[in-house]
Amino acid sequence: MTAVRPVRPDDLAALLALIADHAAYERAAPPPPDLAERLAPALFADPPRLRCLVADAAGTLVGYATWTRDFATWTGRHYTHLDCLYLDDRHRGRGLGRQLIDAVIEAAQGDEIQWQTPVWNTDAQRFYERLGARPAEKIRYTLQPH
Repeated sequence: MTAVRPVRPDDLAALLALIADHAAYERAAPPPPDLAERLAPALFADPPRLRCLVADAAGTLVGYATWTRDFATWTGRHYTHLDCLYLDDRHRGRGLGRQLIDAVIEAAQGDEIQWQTPVWNTDAQRFYERLGARPAEKIRYTLQPH
């Protein structure tokens, strides 16, 4: 049985492993070596700056979703930014992604939810479109401070 629940401090090592797998899956740079020290204060503050739910399969974390609440200039409203949604590939196709996204929808308390996925990730695009989500075409840029 798999449960979707809030992340706990004792989950941090397993969450970091999932994050590293997620970065590799998305063909991104690996997480920095001090990620635990960066994430822990954001995840476990009161209130947390970064919210996280995990998919727990009999004591083994097999997925996670993270999000923040932000404010949109154009609408003058809060929205929920789904930063990450990831499931170990051995646990996909079992409804866990839907359980995670449904839990985020509930936590968003009526806010619009926005997220992104790589253009090559057609499996994710099909999943999101089955939920009723529609793509918004934009190009994401990143800028590192000097």
